[in-house]
Amino acid sequence: MNLYGVRIFFSDNLGFFLMLDNWLGRRHGSLSFRVTQVLSGHGCFGKYLCRINREPDARCHHCVHCGEDTAQHTLAECAAWEEQRRVLTNEVGGDLSLPAVVRKMVGSAESWDAVVSFCEDVMSQKEAAERE
Repeated sequence: MNLYGVRIFFSDNLGFFLMLDNWLGRRHGSLSFRVTQVLSGHGCFGKYLCRINREPDARCHHCVHCGEDTAQHTLAECAAWEEQRRVLTNEVGGDLSLPAVVRKMVGSAESWDAVVSFCEDVMSQKEAAERE
């Protein structure tokens, strides 16, 4: 689903619109460039970089067991980010699907801050590795 040119990752539209109301009504948090990359999947992810012809394939350069580097892979699976993920899951819980993470972000300032911290740390490292 696209809304104003932004890819929406919720499979059921009602769920998205219910979350949109909560997102717009929240009293905490602001988006950063790197959080937006993770939420949209448009950033230093092999799948995205391959799609825009910046990489020859979609593989993850940070782990050897991955077939495809996506925002979800970075958030929930890549072994390179285990420590950052441990800190994140201590705050938001074990469900790191994008809809669950957004629900947690909207639900509390602490969860929002944990997601921002994860995104800033991990994405800055991925960006640095891409430049090498």
